[in-house]
Amino acid sequence: MIASQEGRFKQLNDLKSLLQSFDVIDQHRSWIGERMYPTVFIKQANFEYLSSGDYWLSETPDVAGSLSFGSAFPRLMTWAHLQLKNSEKKFLIIDTHLDHVKSSSRISQIRVLIKQVKKIWDKQSHLIIMGDFNDDPDSEVRLLLDKEFGLIDAWKKFNSTEESSHHAFMGEMQNGSRIDWILVDPRLTIVDCFMDKTVNNGTYPTDHFPIVCKIKF
Repeated sequence: MIASQEGRFKQLNDLKSLLQSFDVIDQHRSWIGERMYPTVFIKQANFEYLSSGDYWLSETPDVAGSLSFGSAFPRLMTWAHLQLKNSEKKFLIIDTHLDHVKSSSRISQIRVLIKQVKKIWDKQSHLIIMGDFNDDPDSEVRLLLDKEFGLIDAWKKFNSTEESSHHAFMGEMQNGSRIDWILVDPRLTIVDCFMDKTVNNGTYPTDHFPIVCKIKF
């Protein structure tokens, strides 16, 4: 499974064309050309698609492109209900991207996210919340998530030292923080988590290091 955050429609279609064994979860979506969308890709051989949707992190979550809380841009969460093939295991996957400017905006946005997740999570499905939170793991945003869902930070399970996940295409950033998180249902077994720092001829594919989490089913 792959969760991206800052993709526009054309970029995500380009990525989809390169990921032949993956399906993009966009069955629910009417694309707005200038907006950037968190998007989930699932491996066809592993998961069965059940349902999906978007909620905009605003005072009107069902209104596409809606903007609130002083956010620099409209932000949203996308969700997908999936089932592991040849298994009864079901998952609720949440992928999101919060405001990059104001802490107060992010706090309001995460409260909307929490409210919407509680509406669609049956508590039997395994919950995974991930994305670009534009905040560090000790922030109020994280405290609110921890209080509500009690998920495991996959990175902390295997890494005692924090690193900056945003690196501005430079490969490192002094005084940065790990603003990209994968938070995992404690009923699942996490076997590894790391930052992929792959570079090709001096060029990084994104301005963030992807966080890779391996889960044993």
